Amino acid sequence: MHTDSLDKQTKTRLNKLQKRLRREVGQAIEAFNMIEEGDKVMVCLSGGKDSYTMLDILLNLQKSAPIRFELVAVNLDQKQPGFPEEVLPAYLDSLGVPYHIVERDTYSIVKEVVPEGKTTCGLCSRLRRGTLYGFADEIGANKIALGHHRDDILETFFLNMFYGGKLKSMPPKLVSDDGKNMVIRPLAYAREKDISAYAELRQFPIIPCNLCGSQENLQRQVIKEMLQGWDKSHPGRIETMFRALCNVVPSHLADNELFDFKGLQLGFPHGIVPGSQTAPGPLGEDEDTGANGSGVQVMEKIDILSV
Repeated sequence: MHTDSLDKQTKTRLNKLQKRLRREVGQAIEAFNMIEEGDKVMVCLSGGKDSYTMLDILLNLQKSAPIRFELVAVNLDQKQPGFPEEVLPAYLDSLGVPYHIVERDTYSIVKEVVPEGKTTCGLCSRLRRGTLYGFADEIGANKIALGHHRDDILETFFLNMFYGGKLKSMPPKLVSDDGKNMVIRPLAYAREKDISAYAELRQFPIIPCNLCGSQENLQRQVIKEMLQGWDKSHPGRIETMFRALCNVVPSHLADNELFDFKGLQLGFPHGIVPGSQTAPGPLGEDEDTGANGSGVQVMEKIDILSV
């Protein structure tokens, strides 16, 4: 989009949003050491507002960063009926960004496995993730950037707590279970409403995520509406909750695997005998509960798509 056509007020708003997002992405990258000298970062581009914004801000930061790193955009064409295949290539060509369009017919698998009327988003994301992990290896990318933002992270936290019985969310940085892929979320500090406004002002060619006919995960939608309600009625609550995810006190929870409550003894600061505290258990993948039950029975098909 050419900013020359915008009025002064709109340009000012766009510049403020870009500066805020750039600052937040930069802070997240620094806080979690997401991008280092010589990295090849595979930027997963879905065609939605989040991934467009992530690519845009990363390209902006790349120009002035004190380190050199490579960006390559990757889109997974899942063969959904009506998918506008020409949109992303045309947009990426206009930017001059290296990119790949990976074609995998995950749509047929999802439709075959998930009963009619059930939410397909959980299975679709698992198939997509497995394919992208494998493709990152093919192109030699050592980092995989996903467009999840602060609201996604909080929503996943409450999904896991309400429906899965776990205090667990999407971490800003994650190594996959097999140790082969590192996932980063540069938008971890960014608010969804800022991303939405920025994407609208930048006039990104948005591709809707409803081509498959799937309804949005109803559990996630309930959580989203709950958080949006809190944001309106209690300004600042969302920021406080996210800060809480960054300030965990294991000794004041109740997980015996995370903290050695059994070993606490009098006579030592906080009751902790030096060298006796247990190490955390395995972290595992950063998924929500998958409470719709649409992923377990298709692992063989996921494995096929992952190679």
